[in-house]
Amino acid sequence: MQDNQSALLAKPVSATPVLSVENLYVEFPVYKGAVKALNGVSLQVGPGEIVGLVGESGSGKSVCAMMGMQLIPAESYRVKKGRIKLLDKEILALSEKEMRAIRGHDMSMIFQEPMTALNPVMKVGRQIVSVILQHQAISKQQAKEKTLSLLRDMYIADPEQVFNSYPFELSGGMRQRIMIALAFSCEPQLLIADEPTTALDVTVQKQVLLLLKERARKTGTAILLITHDMAVVSQFCERVYVMYAGSVVEEGKTYDVIHQPRHPYTQGLLAGMPENARPGQTLKTITGQVPDLAQLPTGCSFMNRCERRIDICRQRPDALPLKTDALHKVACWVVKQEEEDNAKS
Repeated sequence: MQDNQSALLAKPVSATPVLSVENLYVEFPVYKGAVKALNGVSLQVGPGEIVGLVGESGSGKSVCAMMGMQLIPAESYRVKKGRIKLLDKEILALSEKEMRAIRGHDMSMIFQEPMTALNPVMKVGRQIVSVILQHQAISKQQAKEKTLSLLRDMYIADPEQVFNSYPFELSGGMRQRIMIALAFSCEPQLLIADEPTTALDVTVQKQVLLLLKERARKTGTAILLITHDMAVVSQFCERVYVMYAGSVVEEGKTYDVIHQPRHPYTQGLLAGMPENARPGQTLKTITGQVPDLAQLPTGCSFMNRCERRIDICRQRPDALPLKTDALHKVACWVVKQEEEDNAKS
């Protein structure tokens, strides 16, 4: 039963992924050193796939997204190693002019707080129309008609009124629907959603995520959903990457990672979820603190918070596939030791 359900919840990654991040190392120079924000991150998102990227604040999720969109000023970071590909385009090799042609057309992004992403002094309709006209050779009237159609697709009851409204006149949930319409306005092949529902209440959060999923299914758009919420991942993502201190520590089909977590960090995140606790039970927390990214330990970045650490954890682990499931990978020496011990018995 478990295998059948897992198979229904995840599709294999396409031979040609829409987004491919390969062994990416990124650091931000600071006084007498550097913040090592990404440390060998690799991930893929296939056509039509919804993939989760989850972890605590400071784990590197948003840096990964911003690098994909090239929204970080070039002079503020260094790429030590690795590459980012959007289909056949090497993102890191493109100029800002070339990236402007790609943003909105080939790839779009939904930000955590729409009020900071939308122009507060420009009406909603004008903002969407301007994006469409920038990337498509159509008339203003056609762009307006397409915008109204997008707003109707967002289940907005009075699209004409919203079209002529300023962002501050709309609720948080409505503004996020506008952001989804804006993101899909030029039918991108990739959408990066960075904590798109954090500022919303639970009911509106679910409505927005279902709308995002429905629209992606309709258009075949690949989605990288960035969140700290494992419950959101379990409901909306087919595969998931778990990040910690700038590294991917576990990856696999969502059902398998949620129901059979192997890395101690993933287990800690799931143990702290209210829905996994009995009524009246005290929620478990991960002891210690995230390491200073300017002074990372030489071995496993989770070592100092891990109750199961062993001597070899002082060496950096690679993300290795489990013997029972090649798609389920874990960067953990303890798990590797358990796999070897089970193979001998």
